[in-house]
Amino acid sequence: MFKINSLCAIVALLAAPLVAAQDLPETDDPPAEAVADAPPEAVSFFAGPPAEEAEPVGELLDSVAAIVNEGIVLKSEYLETLELIVTQSEQEGWPLPPDDILEEQVLERVILNEIQLQRAEMIGLQVSDQMLNQVIANVAARRGIAFEDLPVVMSREGIDYQNFRRQMRDDITLEQLRRIEVEQKINVSPREIENCVADVEDNVVVNSDYDLSHILLSFPEAASATQIDDIVGIAQDIYERATDGADFRELAVRFSDGPSALQGGALGWMQGEQVPTVFIEILAPLSAGDVSEPFRTAASIHIVKVNAMRSAVEHSEEDQINVRHILVMPNEIIDDQTARQRVVDAHERIVAGEEFADLAKLLSDDPGSANDGGDLGWAGPGTFVTEFQAAVDLLETGEMSEPFRSPFGWHIVEVLGRRVYDTTEDLKEQNCAARIRNGKLGDETQLWMRRLRDEAYIDIRM
Repeated sequence: MFKINSLCAIVALLAAPLVAAQDLPETDDPPAEAVADAPPEAVSFFAGPPAEEAEPVGELLDSVAAIVNEGIVLKSEYLETLELIVTQSEQEGWPLPPDDILEEQVLERVILNEIQLQRAEMIGLQVSDQMLNQVIANVAARRGIAFEDLPVVMSREGIDYQNFRRQMRDDITLEQLRRIEVEQKINVSPREIENCVADVEDNVVVNSDYDLSHILLSFPEAASATQIDDIVGIAQDIYERATDGADFRELAVRFSDGPSALQGGALGWMQGEQVPTVFIEILAPLSAGDVSEPFRTAASIHIVKVNAMRSAVEHSEEDQINVRHILVMPNEIIDDQTARQRVVDAHERIVAGEEFADLAKLLSDDPGSANDGGDLGWAGPGTFVTEFQAAVDLLETGEMSEPFRSPFGWHIVEVLGRRVYDTTEDLKEQNCAARIRNGKLGDETQLWMRRLRDEAYIDIRM
C-alpha cells in the first residue's frame, strides 16, 4: 500500500544522529522570544497553571514539548513522530526499545530536527514549491500514481496530504543542509583516490555487494579516558550479545546513536565500491551472518553485521557519442527569429563548403565549446537535454542536422563519431572518491550535529 511507503519517506526525517539524553543541559526560564513566538494554544503553558479559583475558559489544544533556541517543539509534533515510528515498526517487523527509552529517543530526534531546520532558515536555505512538487511527483510515479491523484489516494490511506508535503519539505531541507555544511566540506585528495584504486583489483569487499546493519556509539566531545573506556565496554558487551544470538536489530534500536538506529541499524544493500573505507578491512574476512568486533574511528565506535553478500559486476560499458554544434541564443538584442535565421545561414554556408569548426568559433554562443570548434567531446547517456538528444539520435556519423530549437536556443549539430566505451576505470575513481567521502561522512556528521546541539538553548518541558 502507499501508506507504508509514504511513512518510510516521512520517517526519513529521523535520520539525524542521536545525542544521548543525559547530555541535555539544565536550563532556567525560556528566552522571551520563545514566549513571544509561541502559538496561541501554547501561551497558557508559558503563563503557568491558572489560579485555583479561575474557571477554565477553553480546552488546551496543544502544549510545548521543548523550547529550542527562539523556537518551540509542540507535543503534537513529538506524538505524531512517535506514532509514525511505532506504525512503521509494526508494519515492517523491527523491534522497538522499552517505551521510556523510545520516547526519550524520539523527543531528542525531533529536537535535533528543529535545531537543523533553524540552522537552514538562518543561512537562507529554502526548498521551492517546484522542487518539492518534483520530488513528490517522483514518489507518486514510483507507485504508479498520477501526481494530481495523490491527495485523494493518501486520504484513503489515512494520511493528511498537507502534512505529508510539510514533512517532505523538511526532509529535503535537512538533506540539503547536511550536504552543504558537512558533505561538501569533506576533502578527498588525489592521493587517497590513487591508493583506493590500487586496492580495487584484488579486494574482495570492492568486488562484492553487501546488505549491512550497523551500530554506532559516539564519544562525547572532549571525552575523558574514563568516558571512552565506558563506551568501549558497552560496545564489547553489545558484540558479545550479538555473537551469542541476540537480535542485532533490537541491539541497534536499544544502543545505537546512528541515523538508522530506529530501523534496526539497517543500511540496506550497497555495492562494494560504495562501502565506506573504514569498513573495508573489517568486512574483508566476514561472511554472511557474521558480526564484526567493535572498531574505532575518530569520534565513535562501530559494530557491523553482514546480513547477506553477493558477487558484484566488475566491468562497465556505455554507448558514447562525439558531436559538435553551433548555438545561437536569443537575448535582449537578438530575438528568436533572428537567432534562428543566423543558424539557418550557418547551415547553408557549411553545406556550401565552409568549415563547421570555423563558423562555430565565429558564431556559437556556447562558451564551453566555441573555441574548440563546437566540439562537445565524448558524452554518455543523459548528458544532453531532450531536444538536443532527439536531434542527435536521428543522425549518422558525419551527418549534420537541420536547425532545431532547445531550451538554450537554436542549434545545428554534427555527429563526429560513436563508440562503446569501457567506463570501468572511470567508475573505479568515481566510486573510490564516493567511498572515501562516505567513510568520513559519519564522523563529520556526528561532530557537526554535536556542535549544533551544544550551541543550542534547549529546555525540555515534558
